[in-house]
Amino acid sequence: MTLSLNDRALALADRLAGDAEALQVKVETLSNGTRLIDCGAGGFEAGRSFAEICMAGLGTVAYSPLVLEGRWLPALTVTTDRPAIACLAAQYAGWRIDRDGYFAMGSGPARALIRAEELYDELGWDERASAAVLCLETREPPPADVAGFVAERAGVPPAALTVLMAPTATVTGSVQIAARVVETALHKLHELDFDVRRVVAGFGSCPLPPVAGDDMAALGRTNDAVLYGGQVHLTVQADDDILRELVERLPATASSDYGEPFGNVFKAAEYDFYKIDPLLFSPGQIRLTSVESGRSFEAGRVNLEVLERSFWG
Repeated sequence: MTLSLNDRALALADRLAGDAEALQVKVETLSNGTRLIDCGAGGFEAGRSFAEICMAGLGTVAYSPLVLEGRWLPALTVTTDRPAIACLAAQYAGWRIDRDGYFAMGSGPARALIRAEELYDELGWDERASAAVLCLETREPPPADVAGFVAERAGVPPAALTVLMAPTATVTGSVQIAARVVETALHKLHELDFDVRRVVAGFGSCPLPPVAGDDMAALGRTNDAVLYGGQVHLTVQADDDILRELVERLPATASSDYGEPFGNVFKAAEYDFYKIDPLLFSPGQIRLTSVESGRSFEAGRVNLEVLERSFWG
């Protein structure tokens, strides 16, 4: 049987919607029949569900304390045995929605039906599903006509589309972004032209930033959580020479923009992501283990000083 990312995500979204009152999420139906699950008022459980839906149930999120240089931080861990599919084919925010004045970055498995990205050809992934699940990091729900456009691109009726949304400056928003810690490592590997299908297992930890007072401040804190506190261990089918050279280029520390809170970097770039060194967007510390030799190679570090400036400065 062929694995369907959207079918798996739909089952989890149904469970989330069925427990909406307890999880403090709001479920409504747009005028065209699209289901909207607003997770903005939710907490840790809604955030965990959001993240796992975004990974189509191929990744697991758990909460744990994290101690960095004696400082205790709330944190989460992410594990996946299908890293390339869970993190890139599903979770990655790779589709830009810019329609009739509405803008948002789309993540989640609906992208695999839309296939607006060359990524799916590179992954060799051919999605088949009768329903679509899209995740949005936004405060503004999509109008019915925009949802209809998404459904049309996905090849499903509007009533077969489920959209999850959460603003950045919320508990749910912080959780679902921190849960992208393995995804950022996979994306960096992909940007370095490494075949991410050779990554056979992924584990990541990331501190959970305090909820910020507004979405722009939250954008800085959530990025800093990954860049300066994210730690990822990947098990890879590759020989030692490849991994030894690759690992030095993977962490955020390899970037010329590393060292300042992301809010400062973003401001210096005139709030233009494309002016920021793309090598910055990666976990702070990465370890690669070769399946072939059993040896591990590590680079980068966590940076508590920057985290403290970002979270509590």
